[in-house]
Amino acid sequence: MFFTKKTEITQAETMVEARAKINLTLDVTGRRPDGYHTVRMVMQSVGLHDDIGIVVTHGEKKPRGILLSCNLPYLPLDERNLAYRAAELFYAHTGTLLETCEIHIEKRIPIAAGLAGGSTDAAAVLRGLNALHETGLSDDELCEMGLKLGADIPYCLRGGTMLAEGIGEQLTALKPMPHCWVVLCKPPFAVFTKEVYTAIDSVELKHRPDTQGMLRAIGQGDFAGICRRLSNVMEDVIMAKRRQVGEIKDFLTENGADGTLMSGSGPTVFGLFSDENRAKTAAKMLSRRFADTFLTETV
Repeated sequence: MFFTKKTEITQAETMVEARAKINLTLDVTGRRPDGYHTVRMVMQSVGLHDDIGIVVTHGEKKPRGILLSCNLPYLPLDERNLAYRAAELFYAHTGTLLETCEIHIEKRIPIAAGLAGGSTDAAAVLRGLNALHETGLSDDELCEMGLKLGADIPYCLRGGTMLAEGIGEQLTALKPMPHCWVVLCKPPFAVFTKEVYTAIDSVELKHRPDTQGMLRAIGQGDFAGICRRLSNVMEDVIMAKRRQVGEIKDFLTENGADGTLMSGSGPTVFGLFSDENRAKTAAKMLSRRFADTFLTETV
């Protein structure tokens, strides 16, 4: 008579917030021989976030690998998704046993919007798996791993108020900017970063950010100074082709925003508000025209 030893099935799970970012400044400073552009930019986390749920199961008879799901049916659930690739990279890099890893993305951040939606999901997966498997990787080690997938991922792992240089991976923590309310509005079209960089290579950049001035304003807690220095070299490129970006900026200014700017490679426009009621009113009015309108705050 033969007896089969019963394998104990164990599960561990976590939920990680994957926060969006905005750019307070964005300057393209050059291009490397490998084709990557060098940048100098100040980035800021906001409260708008995706929720990344991760469940790791051990002891099943048939391990199923990485299983990705999402509340948005049109997002890819395989290697085309940065969150999936982040999980693959984690297991390959650490040598951790992979049996079944289920990842669910509850998506709120608009895609292809200049808010680092894909990068922040990947960063959340790395952080969540590091905790679940107790691999003890430091933030620096996670950032080094994340950089293999995208230049924004190191920032998304750290968050807060940061100066980013190099291709975006050289990070300097700054004093947190003064708290304010943020209205985000994405017009109904997508912008792909590669296309914007190609366009920038063919034009002369006339308006460059005063990055040093922005750093001083942040250091002094000067909210008005921060708002005066909001600047993004990609904005002119997009506005030349898509008038809605300028229209949203004008609307936010006319309705009480202390400063407005397009974030990243766009097309999302944000307005900074010191007054919560004005921010709520502006967001409510914009949402009547643009479905992807969000009221959030700096974090």
